[in-house]
Amino acid sequence: MPGTMSMADLVADLKASLNDAADSFKAAADADFIRHLDLAAMDFGRVRARILSSTITLTADEDVYVAPADAIRAHSLQWGKQQKRDLNPWDANWPGALPRISIAGDPGSRTIVLSPAPSPHQVTLLGASCAFRYYAGHSIDADAANTTVKAEDRALLLLRAQAEAAREMALKNMNKPVSMRGTGGRLSGTPSSLFQQLMDLFEAQAVQR
Repeated sequence: MPGTMSMADLVADLKASLNDAADSFKAAADADFIRHLDLAAMDFGRVRARILSSTITLTADEDVYVAPADAIRAHSLQWGKQQKRDLNPWDANWPGALPRISIAGDPGSRTIVLSPAPSPHQVTLLGASCAFRYYAGHSIDADAANTTVKAEDRALLLLRAQAEAAREMALKNMNKPVSMRGTGGRLSGTPSSLFQQLMDLFEAQAVQR
C-alpha cells in the first residue's frame, strides 16, 4: 500500500482493506481503527524488537528506580561489564557480583529493579551513571517520522491491525461471513475464523521478512 506511516494514512488503508467489515466500526474520529492500529503496534515488539539504551543515576543500597516511559522489559545491564572484563577477582578494585536488572509494574508506572541493590563499594568503583538497555514498545504517530514501526513493515502492521478488527467483531458475536484484503490476497470467513487466518499469516510473514 502506497501511504506513509502516519496514523491518518494507516487508518485510511486499514479501513479500505476491511471492505464491508469496516462498517462494523462506527466510533467518531476513526477511534476504532486507531485502536486497532495501536493494539497492533503494542504487539509488534514480539516480531520486531525495539531495543533502546538509557541511563539512571545510582544511589548506594537503592534497588528501585523510575523506568523510561516506553519501557516494557529489561534487556541488559551495561554498568560495570567492561570493568569486570578488564579485572580479575583478586584485584583490589574487583566490583564483585553485579546486580540483575528487571522492569516491573504497569504501563505508566514501571520501575527498574536492581537485584541486589548496588553497594557503596560498587558505586564508588564504577560510578553512579548506570547504562542499561531495554525493550521499548512501538507506537504510531500523526507524524510519519515519529512512528517507530519501519516503513518496510507497513503491510505487516496493517495485517496485524486487520486481525485485531476481526477479533473485536468475533467478540461482538458477529457470525456473518466477511472478507478482507490481506497481504496474501482476499480472505473470507466468519470473524473468528478470519482472526485465526490473519494471525497465522502475520506470524508466518513476520518470520519471512
